[in-house]
Amino acid sequence: MITSDGSTTIHLPEWDENYHSTHGAIQESKHVFIAKGFDKIDLSEISILEIGFGTGLNCFVTFLKAIEKGKSINYVGVEAYPVSEEEVEKLNYVSELKAEQQQVIFDEIHNCSWEKKHHISLDFSLTKRKQFFNEITDENQFDLVYFDAFGAEHQPELWTVDIFKKMYNALKLNGILVTYSAKGSVRRAMQEVGFSVERIDGPPGKREMLRSTKL
Repeated sequence: MITSDGSTTIHLPEWDENYHSTHGAIQESKHVFIAKGFDKIDLSEISILEIGFGTGLNCFVTFLKAIEKGKSINYVGVEAYPVSEEEVEKLNYVSELKAEQQQVIFDEIHNCSWEKKHHISLDFSLTKRKQFFNEITDENQFDLVYFDAFGAEHQPELWTVDIFKKMYNALKLNGILVTYSAKGSVRRAMQEVGFSVERIDGPPGKREMLRSTKL
């Protein structure tokens, strides 16, 4: 389906849920994960863990931003249920981002094999891991977590103390986690595992979102 900014998302009729905000998929990605996450990491080399790789939008937007900023990126995307080739073919992110020169990169993001580290450019490596979030065991590996799981109303088990403990452990000291969610139960779960949590302005259509720091 087409969201309000012209970019596509995938709709799940059984949940009446979308992969991205209907107010704008690209708009949400740039606000939540780039402006409030990526842009806050003052490092030349950044390791990123994405929870919910989905359509690859956050990965592709990060790739474009990394070129602009001259950053080197190690990107790990975790997804239990990869999208299909047919779904990928209907996504319009390359044209909406006016990134036709990077079409080959978007294709590689989706076509590269799982469970293996790929250098999709000189300064951007991508590892796609097909696993459930409760199977994550990384420790002190990442500077930034994009927490982009489906909403707690549909998958509450992904927004628990146990899951956020895994996120806390996966981050390096002073690492940041950003998510579109602003639910009080999510904030309290983050705080319980040791995160310093702040409510900040959300993307269009959403008043607030959460950003957490491992102190």
